[in-house]
Amino acid sequence: MSTIPADAPAHCPGTESNDAGKASACAGCPNQQICSTGPKGPDPAIALVREKLTDVRNKLLVLSGKGGVGKSTVTALLSRAMAHRTPEENFGVLDIDICGPSQPRVLGVLGEQVHQSGSGWSPVYIEDNLSLMSIGFLLGSPDDAIIWRGPKKNGMIRQFLTEVDWGQLDYLLLDTPPGTSDEHLSATTFLRGTTGRWGAVLVTTPQEVALLDVRKEISFCKKLAIPIVGVIENMSGFVCPKCTVQSAIFPARTGPNGGPGGAEAMCVEMEVPYLGQLPLDPRLTKCCDEGKDFITEFPESPAVTALEPIVTKVRTFFDQAPENKSE
Repeated sequence: MSTIPADAPAHCPGTESNDAGKASACAGCPNQQICSTGPKGPDPAIALVREKLTDVRNKLLVLSGKGGVGKSTVTALLSRAMAHRTPEENFGVLDIDICGPSQPRVLGVLGEQVHQSGSGWSPVYIEDNLSLMSIGFLLGSPDDAIIWRGPKKNGMIRQFLTEVDWGQLDYLLLDTPPGTSDEHLSATTFLRGTTGRWGAVLVTTPQEVALLDVRKEISFCKKLAIPIVGVIENMSGFVCPKCTVQSAIFPARTGPNGGPGGAEAMCVEMEVPYLGQLPLDPRLTKCCDEGKDFITEFPESPAVTALEPIVTKVRTFFDQAPENKSE
């Protein structure tokens, strides 16, 4: 089947069609030249990714249409929480935010180096059962800028998925950049061809300006048939580090008939699961900057308490979801 990008114009013939880049519908499309000159047929990397990720049971994309809502923080919290809860299972984090890799700092391994072996790149281990791969490990300095066009970023994601030796993983979490562009389309194309289960968690903040972009992300997932695990409302309230009293600093618009607003109301409207809220805690921000494990540093904090039922819902989704059958 010919692959049609989510942002393609009407009547797009698809990237694998012989008419790709040549049909009348292609006129004015920014990808016209790439489609007309690129190789036709399925991407051979799809089979390589399928083979490489055979031993990865579950793949979880962390998405949001809006920047600054805390995708990287939520990815780190989810991975650490699951790794603590089930130490007999193995977890990996793949940072595909090519231009803004933050997971090495958030997970406390900034400055580490990846090593090459006969089986590929070895990810950096945070815990015995939690590992990370990021382009941040391949830069000469954390201040180095990645100034790449889409095809090169796509090639890097392909390389991560085909050349990293993850071993046997129960969960692979992919931290993505904001939006619905190259990185998301590449990851979706490759993961769809793998066995096991996959899905996406969407992160938002309560205010309507963030929810507007997350609605687009939900539409993106539905168009590309990405299973939606649910929506997490991050920064739903400010937790005072002294008295732990919670205050709303991003007030959500009240829902219909005075009911709940924010992400919860949006989930009802768009018929997607609502996973819960995470408060904004200055101690969490400090732990991310210093690469410390917030869950072990502040186990009784409101954020850790709120995280537990979210992790349970995520795991329940994957326990009950049908396995993806590769073609």
